[in-house]
Amino acid sequence: MDRGTELFLGAVDRLTDEELAAPTALDGWTRRHVVAHVHGNAEALRRLLDWAATGVENRMYAGPRQRAEEIEALAALPAGELRTLVHRSARALAEDMDALPEDAWRSPVVTAQGRTVPAEEIPWMRAREVNVHAVDLGDGVTFADLPEGFNAALAAEAASRHATRGDAAALAAWLTGRSPKAPTLGPWL
Repeated sequence: MDRGTELFLGAVDRLTDEELAAPTALDGWTRRHVVAHVHGNAEALRRLLDWAATGVENRMYAGPRQRAEEIEALAALPAGELRTLVHRSARALAEDMDALPEDAWRSPVVTAQGRTVPAEEIPWMRAREVNVHAVDLGDGVTFADLPEGFNAALAAEAASRHATRGDAAALAAWLTGRSPKAPTLGPWL
């Protein structure tokens, strides 16, 4: 998670204000949207940490609409302000993680996708966000720059999620070399 955060923030800091406005491979999102999303994700995960610490339900988002509206609003901020926010939220999230009592890491929380997980999954959730979105920024960071263990875990998780959504046969055929063409897959999360 820490390495991914460094990669992501480094990429954000290398981009000029104009470059932040460039589109990404994510449908309808510029780099500014990606940065806004990663900031919002840190704040959402902080809410889950608060839930784990206090036992008082504190969802990541009120709903998909709130998340989307938040991203749009934040993406419209001046570039310097957006950079400051994403750095500040990353630091605050790390501080909250460091402060979480040991027993609270086993507390159940609910992800934005509605899965109930122990709070100990929050660092992995953040690692996914910062690493994958560092690649999405298109500033030269590729999956080859990410730790091998991270890529292995991410690939296994993505394959598992696709397999449980009806793509198991096509995915198994391709991954075992029995099909020369990768299956067409929908969103992985």
